[in-house]
Amino acid sequence: MASDQEYMALAIQLAKRGLYTTSPNPRVGCVLVKNDEIIGQGFHIKAGEGHAEVNAIADAKLRGNDTQDATAYVTLEPCSHFGRTPPCSQGLIDAQVARVVGAMTDPNPQVAGNGFNRLRAAGIEVVDNCLAAESAKLNPGFIKRMSMAADTALPYVRLKMATSLDGRTAMQSGESQWITGPEARADVQRLRAQSCAIICGADSVLIDDPSMNVRIQTEAADGAFQETRQPLRVIIDSQHRVTANAKIFTHPGKVMIVSPVAPESTIHSDVCSVSYLQTATNENSDRQQVDLKGLLVTLARQGINEILVESGAKLAGAFIEHDLVDELVLFTAPTLLGSDARPAFNLPFAKMEQQIRWSWHDVRMVGNDLKLILKRKF
Repeated sequence: MASDQEYMALAIQLAKRGLYTTSPNPRVGCVLVKNDEIIGQGFHIKAGEGHAEVNAIADAKLRGNDTQDATAYVTLEPCSHFGRTPPCSQGLIDAQVARVVGAMTDPNPQVAGNGFNRLRAAGIEVVDNCLAAESAKLNPGFIKRMSMAADTALPYVRLKMATSLDGRTAMQSGESQWITGPEARADVQRLRAQSCAIICGADSVLIDDPSMNVRIQTEAADGAFQETRQPLRVIIDSQHRVTANAKIFTHPGKVMIVSPVAPESTIHSDVCSVSYLQTATNENSDRQQVDLKGLLVTLARQGINEILVESGAKLAGAFIEHDLVDELVLFTAPTLLGSDARPAFNLPFAKMEQQIRWSWHDVRMVGNDLKLILKRKF
């Protein structure tokens, strides 16, 4: 007989199938078990469509299986409110399951224990905190955003850099293609695909002319392949230097240009939607610079869970200096660019006491390059 942990592990694997598509909703998986046999399974695919529990119940019915007295394994507490879809807790009650094993309580204030309480009130046995830590890894941005006060909530921020062994990202001229190999660049595409937004600076757009779009296909629920959704592309351009002929405006999706000052003229594209956001000025700067924390708060209010920052040393250093980075992702190539090459981060440190410590989270080879994942050490 399989254990609760084994079935929950399967539900977590199912949830990962929604890695690129569920935003702004969390990634959730559900497995229905009866007499130690899996009778149905499902995962949430995208906002506005069926949640994991509903899809698992539908799968059981499609197989001709009776859900009465079954056990449901769910990676996140079933919702208890009406949103774009009916509450999943009621769906499980209607399915007459006898037991629900949940990985963790939903941090969304609209749920936050109400789903489990609703199930208990209906006479359903509820077990919580089954593989909670593993389940939490599915939704770092959703959990962070929902766990903070609504007016100050922040997304989960990953900062990605491709560097040489000596910590350089480009030659002094700005030339940087390519430091890392094709496998590392493909991995960056996956990082982009799981992000709700990608942030870059005007310098990067002007020097590298990147597309900043997602160029991979993701697996759909039926096993077929489909084009993934395009994250919001955010350009921090305090002086409105980026022009309409930049490559970032030549791909479908949404582009947001952020500045503390209003533009004299606006950019229009026949391919993508272009919007402008005028933010407050960074109060700690004597120049007109974007208030990065204020920008993140604004994006969180728009349902942005996870952000990938792909920028030059100046903007990357600013995000780190203001303690806005949750996770560093460094792709390090086995090459040396020399002392005149550009550093990964511009940080105005002069004393050892100013150093910022990080903790190792994961180290692995990606092709011929090293992928390092670090998290802030407090």
